[in-house]
Amino acid sequence: MARERNERLAALLAEAGWSRAQTASAFNRIAVENKLLEYTSIGRSHISMWVGGTWPSGAAPLILSQALSRRLKRAVTPEELGFSATDKTASGALEWRVDPLSALTDLGRTDLDADRRHLVTGTVYSVASLTLPGEGWWKAMADEVPSPSTAGRRQHVVRGDVTTVQELTVAFSRMDQQRGGGHGRRALAQYLQSDVASFLRGTFPDERVRRDMFSAAAELAYLSGWMAFDNAEHSTAQGYFVLAVKLAARADNPPLTGHILRAMAHQAIDLGFHEQALDLSTASMAGQRYAAATPRERALLGVVHARGLAANGRKQAAAKALLKAEDDLASASEEIREPHRTFFFAEASLAHETACTLRDCGDRQGAIRHFRRSVRARGTAFRRTHAVTLGYLGATQIANGSVEEACATWGSVLDAMEEGIYSGRARQAVVDMRHLVSPYRRRGIPAVAQLDARAAAYLARVD
Repeated sequence: MARERNERLAALLAEAGWSRAQTASAFNRIAVENKLLEYTSIGRSHISMWVGGTWPSGAAPLILSQALSRRLKRAVTPEELGFSATDKTASGALEWRVDPLSALTDLGRTDLDADRRHLVTGTVYSVASLTLPGEGWWKAMADEVPSPSTAGRRQHVVRGDVTTVQELTVAFSRMDQQRGGGHGRRALAQYLQSDVASFLRGTFPDERVRRDMFSAAAELAYLSGWMAFDNAEHSTAQGYFVLAVKLAARADNPPLTGHILRAMAHQAIDLGFHEQALDLSTASMAGQRYAAATPRERALLGVVHARGLAANGRKQAAAKALLKAEDDLASASEEIREPHRTFFFAEASLAHETACTLRDCGDRQGAIRHFRRSVRARGTAFRRTHAVTLGYLGATQIANGSVEEACATWGSVLDAMEEGIYSGRARQAVVDMRHLVSPYRRRGIPAVAQLDARAAAYLARVD
């Protein structure tokens, strides 16, 4: 579709500081992440044609908008690029009156069929699309009756079924911390779509068992989303997070809802949707989502809220939020029973998120200090997160001018990755390290040459 020169797109590329070739490279990376292989051969000539007025087809406008969103650290829509979103299924809008059990079936089919996956968008991060008016919004969902099974007799669900789902969630959560979200996630998705979906369509002996089963399913859906997020399957992660919020609403479980909104805020920060991330983190701490949560979970909600504030330039508010999160974690004790979903959050995780907040506030020295504190405090049960922390530490060190120190830190990342971590976030640390050392390759620094060669060899093996 020929048009006049696309001045909107030209202006955004200038704002991003990208050449046509750099834009094409960023576009292809997003296409690869979303497994849209038919869009992975875009070149500089395509970008020039789009700027010149040719309208790209299919999902291309969404891919380009996501690439620019990451670069500019704000949501960029296809309309802002001078295009219209042509893939309506990728809009991410949440319709509350869509039965979550139907959504679970559709999501499971899409997740297990790579050809049907969709792009991540900023729309799904809209708090307005996630909530109904008033603090009791989950009541409206809890009062709805689940859809009956269309496969004959409905299964009778007992307390032991709830326990089984909970125990499997615990097992996969621990595996995720050790090996990364790319290890076993498909098996988890299959279990959620088959066994758990059957439980949700079943009959229950009482209201407590029903709510507990919906809570267990929500946590499993959340974990599926988190594992997809960790493995850089971002559109899939969005779908599971939205489903998890719906299921938590059916369970009338505000703290779990807050936990899921916190995860969505974390993903939004990483993808550059900073305003939406702050909205989500603020919503995660509203009313009973924070008030009814345990101290450890309150601290987790609070520290991600601090990151959302920092990402939006609100440094003083971020500092206050960090102090509040520290106080909440300090009030945790063995006498207070915490939900298992917070098992990973202790001193090391608090230090990691604090470091990220300080980094985003421009305090590199403080960030380095807290990243190191996190590395010292974290045990061997959290190898994936350990690798991510080391990756961030190295990036902050090199930004602070400590090139050889950063190379030594990144060498530890490669040590961890070579032990069998399947994590898109950890892999991205390896990609980033090669990019960040590139200006030093011609300076004859042995540590740079050794690290670059090792990182290139690793990526060649896993790609």
